[in-house]
Amino acid sequence: MQSISQHPIPNLPSPSYKRVVIIGGGFAGLRLARKLKGSSYNVVLLDKNNYHQFQPLFYQVATAGLQPSAISFPLRRVFHDTPNITFRMAEAKEIDQLGKRVYTNIGYLDYDYLVLAMGANTNYFGLNNIMEHSIPMKSVSEALFIRNKIISNYERAINIEDEEALKSLLNVVIVGGGPTGVELAGAMAELRNRVLPKDYPQLDFANMKVVLVEMGDQLLSGMSEISSKKAKLYLEKLGVQVKLGAAVEDFDGKLVRIKGGEQIYTQTVLWAAGITPNKIGGINAGSLSKSGRYLVDQYNRIKDSEAIYALGDICLMQDEAYPNGHPQVAQVALQQANTLAVNLKNMLRGKPLKAFKYKDLGSMATVGKKLAVVDLPFIRFQGVLAWLTWLFVHLMAIVGVKNRLFIFLDWAWNYLSFDPALRLLIRPSYVKPRDRDKLVEDKN
Repeated sequence: MQSISQHPIPNLPSPSYKRVVIIGGGFAGLRLARKLKGSSYNVVLLDKNNYHQFQPLFYQVATAGLQPSAISFPLRRVFHDTPNITFRMAEAKEIDQLGKRVYTNIGYLDYDYLVLAMGANTNYFGLNNIMEHSIPMKSVSEALFIRNKIISNYERAINIEDEEALKSLLNVVIVGGGPTGVELAGAMAELRNRVLPKDYPQLDFANMKVVLVEMGDQLLSGMSEISSKKAKLYLEKLGVQVKLGAAVEDFDGKLVRIKGGEQIYTQTVLWAAGITPNKIGGINAGSLSKSGRYLVDQYNRIKDSEAIYALGDICLMQDEAYPNGHPQVAQVALQQANTLAVNLKNMLRGKPLKAFKYKDLGSMATVGKKLAVVDLPFIRFQGVLAWLTWLFVHLMAIVGVKNRLFIFLDWAWNYLSFDPALRLLIRPSYVKPRDRDKLVEDKN
């Protein structure tokens, strides 16, 4: 077991009753840990980062609308004054199911119940060139990289005269017509239309294309047809070129090739076309579906396991309403975490378990300033009211009052001035003092 520590994780409290180990501090993992606060369980939450990330707003970090800290929240802060919950920043590597042990990069720990909530990563569908040259958006750091990439391109473009090279730097191609792709395309178009011309008056932004490529025949495939059509209409009004029924088959870093022969010169391809579940070693291959998701029963227990559960994007639960599994969205993860928390507590009391039933609370996507679409179980609406609804729902879902205040102030400023102030090109770098001295000597 390479890169796996063979000693126990130090300084973990000894469990007074049973230990629940949760791998992943995303929507499902964090919700479950919070629901078990004050219970008799000793809960250990593991995550490779020491913060929770609010994924629905990654695109606003990528387009300079929000600062990264506004949508990230320290996990340790969540669990102040919670003696039964412990957090460790660690990367889980492998599970020993028979020994009920999890191996990580900082040591191993034993469990009574194990919950997998590692979320999903970018799916490139085997397209190696695209994996090499495109940019995903599954973390705050990736969103920040997109921001730096785009701003860096414009800083370079202002010093270039060759028209083809200029277009390659300015054009942005977004692949994937789900909520992430639609919201990213709308935000990029508004930057081009209202903000970037003020920063770079020497550039002709009529040369800049924002292209959204979707393989299916409609945008927002999980939403209603009217919302899909409205989203497309809003994007086109913003100047986004929407290409439906189009599949990207290659990208070499400078040229995007779309199936059928169309080509677009660009150095910036943002990939939002699909997800693939994260996995961990030690789970029986028979517990995996064809899509790579863990097969679970109605209690989110992994097939052929009595003590391992999976939540959210990485699990597949089949029932009459969802024969192909539930949609891979945050609401499913949150509701599954709520149900599992109830069941773990019922185990303590000797009560019967509660089967999971998904309640669809609706879907929504914002396209731009005062433009959004909302599908609720009892009503569908678009436009300004939908935009305000989207703002309220996302603001209330953010962890931490301070984060909500920062986001509200940023949104208010952007609405009134439409001039986001976070267009900074920050590249982390550090030169050791002795190396700095050597550079000075070499120059002299």
